[in-house]
Amino acid sequence: MHLSKSKSHRHSSWPVFRLLLLVSALGLTLVPVYWMINTSLKTQVEVFASPPTLYPQKAVLENYVSLFTRRNLGAYLLNSVIIVAGSVSLAMAMGSLAAYALARFHLGHLQERISFWVLATRMIPPVAIVVPIFLMLQYLGFINKYPGLILVYTAMNLPFVVWMMRSFFQEIPVDLEEAAMVDGATRLRSFWDIVLPLAAPGLVATAIFSVIVTYNEFFFALILTSTPAAATLPVGTAALIGKTQTLFGEMAAAGVVATIPLIAFALLVQRHLVRGLTMGAVK
Repeated sequence: MHLSKSKSHRHSSWPVFRLLLLVSALGLTLVPVYWMINTSLKTQVEVFASPPTLYPQKAVLENYVSLFTRRNLGAYLLNSVIIVAGSVSLAMAMGSLAAYALARFHLGHLQERISFWVLATRMIPPVAIVVPIFLMLQYLGFINKYPGLILVYTAMNLPFVVWMMRSFFQEIPVDLEEAAMVDGATRLRSFWDIVLPLAAPGLVATAIFSVIVTYNEFFFALILTSTPAAATLPVGTAALIGKTQTLFGEMAAAGVVATIPLIAFALLVQRHLVRGLTMGAVK
């Protein structure tokens, strides 16, 4: 009897424990976001108030106005969107074809070596290759221009795209492509009409991770750009840190603005995202 009571007690306390864990995880995740929004709506004087206020005494939008009227944030945001769209599109197109080749064509003992060589390029520290990349782009006339960063970010994302999409393609039965080719479809046609639609969740998941990595990249953007003509949002936000003063209110507002495109993109593709994250997990 005591055993049954202890079991029922454990069963009844488990949902409460899970709820506490969920609330704690949400708190750790959402409190910084709330504080960022809270800071973005404060005046510069209230930002440095002691003790800090949990909510703005008088919410103002001057930080957001200043970003777009004085700090050229609109140009930085547009640059980020163009560069991310261009580089991720190129990486997804080339990486998907390479991943399909690795998943379908048997290359003998070179199969795993090629896969490792592709991944090994992502292991190189960026600081080790930034000088030759800078010199090559300078020779091509791509410094402080869109094509320069698009090429760099495409190369940076390719290994990740290849490895992610390879596992997704391996889950799609080969019989479907063989049936299409028996009916007269070419290899490329069967890839386009059959494989890619079936791998759509994987494409979405891979694209989201590539977008996040590219959108947040700072190092190459700082080295390869110098003006709002091509500089991205992280570089524009870092410019708010001055030698004598840091504009925390405007930096927080820039953070809020920077999250909006990513959230909008994730909402647009969310129905594919969950399946895409688990598609290659079980073999």
